Amino acid sequence: MQKSMLNKLCCPMDKSELHIEIYKDDETGEVLEGMMTCPDCKRYYPIIYSIPIMTPDDYRQKELEAPMLKRWGLEMDASKPETFQLASSSHVAIEK
Repeated sequence: MQKSMLNKLCCPMDKSELHIEIYKDDETGEVLEGMMTCPDCKRYYPIIYSIPIMTPDDYRQKELEAPMLKRWGLEMDASKPETFQLASSSHVAIEK
């Protein structure tokens, strides 16, 4: 996903602007790995292999996303197992 496309995306749940954290990119401006978070509903949307994962909660699998979060030093909020939200202590937002 190109960095220039990031500011065109919004949270699919509440349409809020997303905060972006880029973990890995290349010299062409392609975001290879990153995290988009919604400041309102607190959901996270990872960017994996340049693909933003923005599907509804019902269609996501935590066991598939957990290894990537761990690699990035993040963890899911265990107090809300039904949602895809980060633990508040692991979230650091970077504005786009």
